[in-house]
Amino acid sequence: MTSKQRAYLKGLASNLNPVFQIGKASLTPEFTEAINEAFNTRELLKIAVLKNCADDPNEIAEIIAERTHSQVVQVIGKKIVLYKPDKKNPKINLDKI
Repeated sequence: MTSKQRAYLKGLASNLNPVFQIGKASLTPEFTEAINEAFNTRELLKIAVLKNCADDPNEIAEIIAERTHSQVVQVIGKKIVLYKPDKKNPKINLDKI
């Protein structure tokens, strides 16, 4: 992903509300599966890491991206933005950027 593509996705994500919140239990297999399911209907996800989560948001983002085969767009504070293109019908076209 190029820096221009990443900047474009960051702009799109700025208007999104977090779809998931990671709390004290941190990452569970069920949570990872729920994120994977969410990628069936969206290509861009924002996740909030709550204050009671002891894990580092950057590490959480990398683990989720690896498990869901997505890409980390950005991690700002306790907010994570992930991107995974839809293989059949992509809504976000990064080829022209």
